[in-house]
Amino acid sequence: MGSANSYFPGGRGNLGGRRSASAGHLVSEVVPREPRTLDEEIIAAQEAAVRSTLTDEDRLERITDELRMGFDALSGVGAAASFFGSARTPPDDPEYELALETARLVGESGLAVITGGGPGIMEAANRGARDSGACSIGLNIELPFEQGGNGYCDICLEFHYFFARKIMFVRYASGFVVFPGGYGTMDELFEALTLTQTGKITEFPVILFGSDYWGGLVDWLRERMLGEPTEVRELLMSAAHRQARA
Repeated sequence: MGSANSYFPGGRGNLGGRRSASAGHLVSEVVPREPRTLDEEIIAAQEAAVRSTLTDEDRLERITDELRMGFDALSGVGAAASFFGSARTPPDDPEYELALETARLVGESGLAVITGGGPGIMEAANRGARDSGACSIGLNIELPFEQGGNGYCDICLEFHYFFARKIMFVRYASGFVVFPGGYGTMDELFEALTLTQTGKITEFPVILFGSDYWGGLVDWLRERMLGEPTEVRELLMSAAHRQARA
């Protein structure tokens, strides 16, 4: 019989390692590598290719500490809007200026501004909040490559776990403002849409900036996923914001 070798980026299929002869057969000896982030440490805990460095009790303690850090730091923020968009947008890009001006207006209306704390659109939004005198918040994340923070945050928190950070974006926001971006932006967008569609959150507008960028996605959602066109409009285009949670 033939054999198949599978390979998945990230190490799930082809585990690599050394091969040695044992009883006339080639045996693969997996040499586990260090996890690149704490997210990978917990997600890949069952994989032979990644060394497990913590016990489940350790992981629970770290997760609890991270959630507590966020709750303590953001408990007095009040109403806020979370901004998302590309980290690669340079300051001379029109979208950077639009994000800055939008965040400034949001800040002048009395809302704090929350971002991922990085460069690009995130920096522009934090900068706009700073210009308006509103509270400017950055929730940075540990990555295998350095994202780097921006210098326009009044509150800057560093997270190791994506899921802990996601809770802060939703819990302390009155809605999402989403500029063109990549996978991270899409992740946050569909997180909010899923929570809304399943009734986990209500009166939580998601506002998309850039018709040319988002138009094709909105049309696809309308045609392929949703039965009623009005549902897309209600999920994506509402301009009102809810009151801050108590």
